[in-house]
Amino acid sequence: MGKLHLTIKVILIILFLSCLLNWEYGYYQLVRFLGMVGFGVLAYYNYKINQIWFLIWLSSAVLINPIFKIALGRELWNLIDIIWAILLLISIFTDKQKELKT
Repeated sequence: MGKLHLTIKVILIILFLSCLLNWEYGYYQLVRFLGMVGFGVLAYYNYKINQIWFLIWLSSAVLINPIFKIALGRELWNLIDIIWAILLLISIFTDKQKELKT
């Protein structure tokens, strides 16, 4: 895993966990845009190396996209934010384990 991908994952984790706080609506729009771009980059990278994470990141990019919004309610979005943060952490650790094996 390159430093760029690690940086993207850490930034996304921080953004998603910060969504648990109360912010102005514009902040959530920014998170949607950055999340879509971040997940898009991660999906493309994982597609190139044939990892199953590709499907998770691609579906996440589609779900969070700011153009065709999916209204799920604040509580459900908070749950999704936590799930994304956990998945990103898991992917960081699994990538690190693969690096150690090689």
